Amino acid sequence: MGDRPRALVTAPFRGEGLERLRGLCDVVYDPWIEHSPLRIYGPDQLAERIREEGATVIVCEADFCSGPVLELPLIAIGSCRGDPTNVDVPAATAAGIPVLRAPGRNADAVAELALALLLAANRHVLPADADVRAGRIFKDGTIPYQRFRAWELAGRTAGLVGLGAVGHAVRWRLEGIGMRVIVADPYSDEATHSLDALLAEADVVSMHAAVTPETTGMIGAERFAAMRDGVIFLNTARAALHDMDALVEALRSGKVAAAGLDHFPGEQLPTDHPLVSMPNVVLTPHIGGASYDTEANHSGMIADDLARLLAGERPVHIVNPEVLP
Repeated sequence: MGDRPRALVTAPFRGEGLERLRGLCDVVYDPWIEHSPLRIYGPDQLAERIREEGATVIVCEADFCSGPVLELPLIAIGSCRGDPTNVDVPAATAAGIPVLRAPGRNADAVAELALALLLAANRHVLPADADVRAGRIFKDGTIPYQRFRAWELAGRTAGLVGLGAVGHAVRWRLEGIGMRVIVADPYSDEATHSLDALLAEADVVSMHAAVTPETTGMIGAERFAAMRDGVIFLNTARAALHDMDALVEALRSGKVAAAGLDHFPGEQLPTDHPLVSMPNVVLTPHIGGASYDTEANHSGMIADDLARLLAGERPVHIVNPEVLP
């Protein structure tokens, strides 16, 4: 029992994964997201907390693992993210510390929000709700049936830009409501179209690509202009994939009939931004992955891989396998 690892867990952890982790380690559980105001450790603060707890395993989500953290005698770092951007992976590798991750942890959650944004944008759910709440059902002598008519999505074509874990989860959901789904992804054997061919054909364009130098700003004025008239544009990935000003102009012109967005530069949208006043735009504050299941998923993956590591086996989701014997 003296060799039992001690794990400091600053990420939300729940379900069977938390129980498995407690079976492997003595656990100090203090998730960042349950603090008010929110607590995010920088490298110096995190290193000091690890030393205070005598931890040899750190499991984190928002805290920064770099610098002095990587000078500590850690058995492993578990980053509860698909892409462990909060960890200095090259430095961890140089220190011989395995870094575990949780790919696809939020795929179903993000896919469900993408579908919610699509349905809300297409069927005018938010302005219809506002009219009911304000007693404007028969506004200006009209009836709701006149104001909120829409084309049904069944039989229409949805174009997915990117086919990673989220793209796959979105694809079967859209097919389930009767849509034809086409895909542009130069790194997937399942891609059916080039990006330009997809934009010319899709009634709905949904962004699911990672942000890279090649994809940053990939949907600008020219590509909005190349889309079908009346297209619905969705982005539950990152705002950096599209040009915000170009989207505003495409919405104003009617080229884009509606949009659903879950991310904005700097994580905020100014209240005076043109998108805020557009009734055909549905806006959510980066909540695609905000489900309890996302936390349960990453908990299970990290705990299972830590168990493999401690047993001398190869973890499934290790970022730097070169540190293993």
